[in-house]
Amino acid sequence: MDSHDRVDRIQEEWRRERPDIDVSPQGIIGRLHQVANRLTAELNLVFEQHGLGEGEFDVLASLRRAGAPFERAPGELAQHTMVTTGAMTKRLDRLTEAGLVIRRPTDGDGRRRTVALTERGRAVIDAAFADHMANEQRLIGSIPEADRQALQSTLKNWLQQLD
Repeated sequence: MDSHDRVDRIQEEWRRERPDIDVSPQGIIGRLHQVANRLTAELNLVFEQHGLGEGEFDVLASLRRAGAPFERAPGELAQHTMVTTGAMTKRLDRLTEAGLVIRRPTDGDGRRRTVALTERGRAVIDAAFADHMANEQRLIGSIPEADRQALQSTLKNWLQQLD
């Protein structure tokens, strides 16, 4: 069996064409990119089973993590899900239409709004989150525990350096 993958072949071609450039970073970045694409596809399958996209899942999960009464301001939701307020408005429109969240005035201030999970929204996110965690367990199941810890530490440190 050929142990060379697509990234190895790309690197070999670049080494042949541009021997003056170190292409070793492609071994990490290229594979991380491929892993991320595959993981996103696998994660989205579970979200879709619950009638959600990745963005809707993120909003519902952010509300659920807030604890009772499961609500946040729209701007706070945008920060927790790392999207623009415009993108958040579109997500909230879809979730409101689906009956998973409600928007209501903040106490004492008719101009400010709060977004809250409905009962149905809480049931959907609770079921989706349980399936999501089972899916993530499946996806990392073949990685030995020691490697998981090392990978988690390496990725955390790298992200901190990039930030």
